[in-house]
Amino acid sequence: MAAGTAGPAGSLPAAPAAPPGAPSGGVSGAGQVWRRLRARPSALVAGGVLALLVALALAAPLLAALEGQDVNTYHDDLVDSARGGVPFGSFGGVSGDHWLGVEPSTGRDLFVRLLYGARISLLVAVGATAVQVAIGITVGLAAGLGSRWVDTLLSRVTDVMIALPMLVLAIALTAVVSADFPRPLLLILIIGLLNWGGTARIVRAQTLTLKHLDFVAAARLAGSGPFRVARRELLPSLAAPVITYAAILVPTNIVIEASLSFLGVGVKPPTPSWGVMLSTAQTWFRADPMYVLLPAGLLFVTVLSFTVLGDAVRTALDPREASRLRVGTRAGGRNRKADASDRTADASDRTAGTSSRMADASDRIPDASARTPLQDPKDLKDTAS
Repeated sequence: MAAGTAGPAGSLPAAPAAPPGAPSGGVSGAGQVWRRLRARPSALVAGGVLALLVALALAAPLLAALEGQDVNTYHDDLVDSARGGVPFGSFGGVSGDHWLGVEPSTGRDLFVRLLYGARISLLVAVGATAVQVAIGITVGLAAGLGSRWVDTLLSRVTDVMIALPMLVLAIALTAVVSADFPRPLLLILIIGLLNWGGTARIVRAQTLTLKHLDFVAAARLAGSGPFRVARRELLPSLAAPVITYAAILVPTNIVIEASLSFLGVGVKPPTPSWGVMLSTAQTWFRADPMYVLLPAGLLFVTVLSFTVLGDAVRTALDPREASRLRVGTRAGGRNRKADASDRTADASDRTAGTSSRMADASDRIPDASARTPLQDPKDLKDTAS
């Protein structure tokens, strides 16, 4: 047999064993994640709602042309000036020309402004999330792979960024920046630059755990530098927690953008935004409730869908978390049943003890009667005489 032959002539070498955690059956990791997401109806519904919202926002110019309306065209003839600008008709002026009615006092088409407002809200939220993730990954990797003083310095900077009152600083910064600067871009930069601390903390914690594992040590022994280790070894392992946290950041950023616009320091009119519409609608909630309910309902549905989808992505990327939840639920149910059984047994023991004491008392009564027999009345008379 020639040197280096692993077996009998004509036999094939054995295939190397799959690494722990590798997907079996030829199914890719993305396929497994998609299969787990499909197994959750709530994730499918949330994903469908978000896909429909994104499609409507991207198709806003086409839908506006289909309706025959423009985002900033005033229709003074559609509002009742004698009543302060309340739209004519029911449900805020809903008609064949204006599918969701018109704005009070201006008569602008509400359907088109909601679609363009969705574009602003989603653009700011996704753009700010991208900035937060980029800065958080960079700072977290530098802190986890750097020396002790680098880790200490970056950790303290991260703590300061988390402790800063982000909304107050955002209001101050948007107030001092020139009005000629594009407001959506300004909001992306401000939210992203002030709210990356949570991502940095997660990345640093994961990096400190991963850098002591064997595959990272093997890459270092092979001569890979910190940048190559971070790019080739750590970033793929950080994908799951970063994607999960990013899915949670998007609805948070939507709410922040709406809050800043509601306070008058975000997107400026006449640019449509859900926050601007809610800020204007606070004076019309009695006369025209639809003007309040439509942007508030869209904001609520969008945030809820992103939250549900983020939770589903977290479970799909880390199925052990769902297993722990199920095991904990079953264990909790078993513990509750065991506690109930113990309480029933204790009650039975107390009942048996009470019965035993009653039986002992019944036994002692005849004994006492036997020790003190009743005397005959004649004997009592003789004793008295």
